Amino acid sequence: MNALPSLVVAVPLLAACLLLGIGPKLPRVAADVVATAAALAVTVLTAVLLVAVQHGRVVSWLGGHRPDGARSLGIVLAADGLNTTLALLASFLTTCALLYSWHYFEAVEARYHAMMLLFLTGMLGFLLTGDLFTLFVFFELMSGVAYALTGYRVEEADSVQGALNFGVVNSLGAYFSLMGIGLLYARGGQLGLAQLGVALDGKPADALVLAAFVLVCTGLLVKAAAVPFHFWLADAHAVAPTPVCVLFSGVMVELGVYGVLRVRRTVFGGVLDDGSFARVLVVLGVASALLGAVLCFTQRHLKRLLAYSTIAHTGLFLCGLAAADGEATAGFVLAVAGHAGAKAALFLLTGVLKDRYGSVDEDELFGKCGHSRLEGGLFVLAALVLAGLPPFGVAFGSDVAGHALGRTGHGWLVVVSVAVTAVTAAAVLRAGLGVYFGLGRPPRRDDGDRTPGTNEEPETGNRIARTPATMTGAIVAVLAAALAVPWLRDVAVAAGRQDADRGGYLHDVLPAVGAPGMLPAVDAEWTATGLLTGGLTVLLAVALAAAALWPHRLPSWPRPVEAALDGLHRGHSGHVGDYVAWLLVGVTALTALVWL
Repeated sequence: MNALPSLVVAVPLLAACLLLGIGPKLPRVAADVVATAAALAVTVLTAVLLVAVQHGRVVSWLGGHRPDGARSLGIVLAADGLNTTLALLASFLTTCALLYSWHYFEAVEARYHAMMLLFLTGMLGFLLTGDLFTLFVFFELMSGVAYALTGYRVEEADSVQGALNFGVVNSLGAYFSLMGIGLLYARGGQLGLAQLGVALDGKPADALVLAAFVLVCTGLLVKAAAVPFHFWLADAHAVAPTPVCVLFSGVMVELGVYGVLRVRRTVFGGVLDDGSFARVLVVLGVASALLGAVLCFTQRHLKRLLAYSTIAHTGLFLCGLAAADGEATAGFVLAVAGHAGAKAALFLLTGVLKDRYGSVDEDELFGKCGHSRLEGGLFVLAALVLAGLPPFGVAFGSDVAGHALGRTGHGWLVVVSVAVTAVTAAAVLRAGLGVYFGLGRPPRRDDGDRTPGTNEEPETGNRIARTPATMTGAIVAVLAAALAVPWLRDVAVAAGRQDADRGGYLHDVLPAVGAPGMLPAVDAEWTATGLLTGGLTVLLAVALAAAALWPHRLPSWPRPVEAALDGLHRGHSGHVGDYVAWLLVGVTALTALVWL
């Protein structure tokens, strides 16, 4: 059983190497089958590992180099409920993305498949490693492959620009993290998460330690697309292949949030107080949630609309984790799983529109898809799940996290959650009801400064008349997974209990340190307030969608508001220099929040 974490990381890596070696000699269908089968095998292995960690962490020392007291030379993989659940999510989404990708791209020679599996390897290694530098290495593997996948259609200038913006901003974030890792190594003389935690415990939170926290978290927050580190995300989603967008929004962004939580809990848990950490999460979370919601609602490019929705939900995840306890983590797991399934279905359905009509412009597609009622129904259902429709994952996770926030004096964040969730879901509902059912007034064709998403090249080579069974199957699978999230309650509770048990993590990785204790109690149950809040959020989302579809019933935006909205969209200019400047602003703001 201790070999399972290593096997989970090794299988996709070996399969990617195999495809790179023999891919040019394989028929296309063989490459599709091998890649999908490898991802499915990893999903099964991760599910087995998830069952095992319900009884305790599974720790594996690579090469058998076990620790000597509180010090070690080896690299450790430490699987627990939190990171294994996210690893299962990453494996499942990769399997569905590869299934959807059958017959994608005319000439691939298995390069696309190999990169998808390498991306999965990076995500799994990032999640399971218990070593800070190894976490950085897998972070870079994940990022490097993500840049290549974003710019996969290198013959298109927009793809190259989106990949360049993604690469420059995320690479700068990674360099900041590497500097932070260097500071921690200088202070603690170790690179393991547990080892650094032991080395810092009982020491003052001086300037070096706080600077290290800021630097390490900068790269992770860039990956999480938290405001103001978020500018690259919409550009990348607009040009990346649709199956890749599923992984970006469904799990990669959430891995950045996980990294912040893991590093803070394990490394800085003994030196950084909960109040300072909560302040950072609340400020960045509220800013991300509000800005993402506004940009989402005022967007007509469907892939960008969904990307801004991801930024908004990332903000809500950060706000929920401000409670800094096991119940907040349990809510995070449930909300992330529900969000990932619904958002993946929406992206895949948008990909079908692109491949059928050569457009992802909400206005141009208005009323054109009336014959696709099944896909329209799936789109609307996914939007309602994203709106927090009880009893599914987004609503359940929000209720659990809201209960935890209420105990820590941050109950007002529930109001932010309701407003942001309703606005983002209303934008998605507006698009689905207009595109598939022709509801509302036909839109005016006025581009202004907004990116329309017209004249898109289909990713299937030629436009498709009917949706292939593999695409439909992948869409149904991810949406069914989103609907099944409430059955993961016990898994989420176990993840929350183990995440809150910092002492247990230190002991399991370094047996000579401390002694195993009792896991903290974590509760994850529906509350009457949560059910009412979920219902209210859905009703509000439907009302906002109706108001957007029939705008003549409401007065137009005041001129100052229109000017502000246009300014926000122009601020997301696509110029990498602007994005780098905002990254530096973010580092400064993060430093100020930590030092307050």
